[in-house]
Amino acid sequence: MRSFSIKSLLPAIAVIGMLQAAPAHAEAKIGVLNFGRLIEESPQGKALFESLGNEANAKRRDLTNAATALQGKRDKLNKDRATMSPDQINRVEKELRDGERDLARRQAEAQDELNDRRNEEVGKLQNELLNEVRSYAKAQNYDLVITEGVIYATQAMDITPGLLQVLQARPAGAAKPATR
Repeated sequence: MRSFSIKSLLPAIAVIGMLQAAPAHAEAKIGVLNFGRLIEESPQGKALFESLGNEANAKRRDLTNAATALQGKRDKLNKDRATMSPDQINRVEKELRDGERDLARRQAEAQDELNDRRNEEVGKLQNELLNEVRSYAKAQNYDLVITEGVIYATQAMDITPGLLQVLQARPAGAAKPATR
């Protein structure tokens, strides 16, 4: 049997509380937002993910070049092994091991840097979009906007398309993510 936490029930409790607190003659205007879709499809999100992808591709290219250079050294060692002295073989093998360790370290560092950068920039984007959601909700006179914990909502309650339309209608300069 699945148990529910209080946290998962908070949106429903908030809606019930709001409906009870509202006067009988006033209807609450409630909107549902797909925040994940907003992040992915907003101009700011698209620009951010494209920028992060370009950064990742540049780092990946550098690491691929380093791996190719290591493979070239390895191939040269295999080709020339018969004519090399044992000391030369040991020296080249040590260089290869050191190079592989360095490459693995650089790959891990690059991945960590990309993850940190992505987390930082997505956090900034989330804050920016939350402000946009608040502005949109106030302008459209919504009493409540729910984004998580919704099991079902009709398309009429989904404000995501309207908000995306507002964001996409803005000039391109207003939709740029924060850059480093």
